[in-house]
Amino acid sequence: MFQQAFAAHAAIIAEDDASILGLAVAGSWLTQELDEFSDLDLVLITKEKVGGNKEQMLAYANKFGKLLNAFTGEHVGEPRLLICLYDAPLLHVDIKFITADELKTRVENPFLLFDRDGSLQQIIDSTSYQFPHPDHQWVEDRFWTWVHYALLKIGRGEYMEAHDFLAFLRMIVFGPLLHIKNNNLPRGVRKVETTIAEEDFQQLQQTLATNNKASLLAALEQSVQLYRLLRNDLFTAATVLQQQTEEAVMKYFEEIKK
Repeated sequence: MFQQAFAAHAAIIAEDDASILGLAVAGSWLTQELDEFSDLDLVLITKEKVGGNKEQMLAYANKFGKLLNAFTGEHVGEPRLLICLYDAPLLHVDIKFITADELKTRVENPFLLFDRDGSLQQIIDSTSYQFPHPDHQWVEDRFWTWVHYALLKIGRGEYMEAHDFLAFLRMIVFGPLLHIKNNNLPRGVRKVETTIAEEDFQQLQQTLATNNKASLLAALEQSVQLYRLLRNDLFTAATVLQQQTEEAVMKYFEEIKK
């Protein structure tokens, strides 16, 4: 596939640069799920720190192909990431720039395309990765205030804002928890159409709304029901429930419905 051809070419270019210790691939490459719509996730390991320096990151990225556009990943909390669009073929490539020491802290084990002196494989073998999971208490402490916020927007007629907020709940709360319920990594709502049980997907679909008050309230009510089900299934007794807040918000919910 063209992603693999691009990665192989990038590895050849990287090997000729003494400032580069290695190049690895991550993401869907690791799970053998690459298709024509997949982007390519590269991890470039350099001797000196490059991540966070946009000009230096661009200089490396320009070596790998015909770069049309690139920008850094502060919007996803990762300034070491350069999000690139290449041409011939048109391909989305994410390049994360790290040092060997930074490889010790990671969310998955990347596949090394080349490792100049073998030290990168030693780091992978001697350390472990940890994919971030949602903090149940963090979610519970916020969920009912979030619901109240959505009710305010619906009540005022700010329906587009309410739509965005329901999408936020799917990304931050429902997607990750449903993935965990289905023994997947909690990757937001990625691939929920095919990787969670049909019953779970149907419940998630019911949090979608059309642009009117009745539909938005129904979607928000379904969101509450789905959260309660997931909370019962996944949360432990160590999670302190915000019962007083929940009761007050749901009372206000009934007032808005009327």
